[in-house]
Amino acid sequence: MDATELLSGARVVPVVVMDDPDFAVPLAEAFLEAGLGAIEITLRTEAALDCIKRIATKVPDMIVGAGSIRDRGQFTQVRDAGGRFAVSPGHSNSLAVAAMDHRMPFVPGAVTASEVIALREWGYTLVKFFPAELAGGLKMIQALSGPLPEARFFPTGGITAESAKAYLAAPQVACVGGSWLTPKDLLANRDLDALSALAREAAAL
Repeated sequence: MDATELLSGARVVPVVVMDDPDFAVPLAEAFLEAGLGAIEITLRTEAALDCIKRIATKVPDMIVGAGSIRDRGQFTQVRDAGGRFAVSPGHSNSLAVAAMDHRMPFVPGAVTASEVIALREWGYTLVKFFPAELAGGLKMIQALSGPLPEARFFPTGGITAESAKAYLAAPQVACVGGSWLTPKDLLANRDLDALSALAREAAAL
């Protein structure tokens, strides 16, 4: 299922690598209060699914999803944890089928015209563009949009608070994902004040 509608109100999506489930709810509450309505917890830690479950249960107004989807079995895990969308750095037929089977809004990854066309055949207009900066950044997105005007992009990877503004000004960009909102040191120190300030700045974009 295409995730365009679900994420239509989310222009900046924090991409979080989190290993502290006890901090998941306070972080989600702080981001929601700052004006960010969606959050992506990447499946890169053993605690990720627990973090998703806690946010889904305790902060229902936050649209919580899972990033770094790599195999079809993870869709079941994300659904059971209460995740409302899934994001992958790439795509495969198996992942597309699993997303449909689970009726899970899915943002598959693509960086070439052939990949975008293949995903269009599966019904996806919103695609993750990763790693954005290394793959050509905004110029590459704009180049792809010439022959592929229906495509919308969710770039992540190397985006900063400064570059996010330019991405969001482009009509081809539906939203941006950013790990700049959750630096490792601030997460480790549970620095909600600093994290909230970053979130407010991002929401203002």
